[in-house]
Amino acid sequence: MQNFKLMWLVFTASLIVFSSCSPKDEDVQTAVNDKLHENSAYAGITASVTGGVVTLSGNCETDGCDAAAADVVKPVKGVKEVKNNVAVTPPTVVTPIEITADDPLKAAVNDALSGYKGVTATVDNGVVTLTGTIKRAELQELMMKLNGLKPKKIDNKLTIE
Repeated sequence: MQNFKLMWLVFTASLIVFSSCSPKDEDVQTAVNDKLHENSAYAGITASVTGGVVTLSGNCETDGCDAAAADVVKPVKGVKEVKNNVAVTPPTVVTPIEITADDPLKAAVNDALSGYKGVTATVDNGVVTLTGTIKRAELQELMMKLNGLKPKKIDNKLTIE
């Protein structure tokens, strides 16, 4: 009976020692996040850790950066598995709006208006202001022509006949 108590005590003590040897989830999470933030390509990625399982989430901008981030954190002490929920979202490219300068715009507007009797236009700082009268059937065609000239804005003050 005494041998059983002694064996039980040794078994319990060894369980405590072995369970305290593995890193805590909080420490693993800190180490993983530190490792990720060493590289600016992974700045949008964060990690959470539960039971040694690392879950990566967030965004990165280049193809393969999600898999590369997982590869970077796998060797961190205490990581048992990596679940990768990182989305690859390329940066949005904003194309500037092209606005035609006033002098070429005036000439182009005058050419476009040549077939529309009773319609006049002024151009000021990229804004085309239309005045006069036009037939309803001709309005859409005229507006399409003028929009194709890339003005900043068309101020339509036309009277429709």
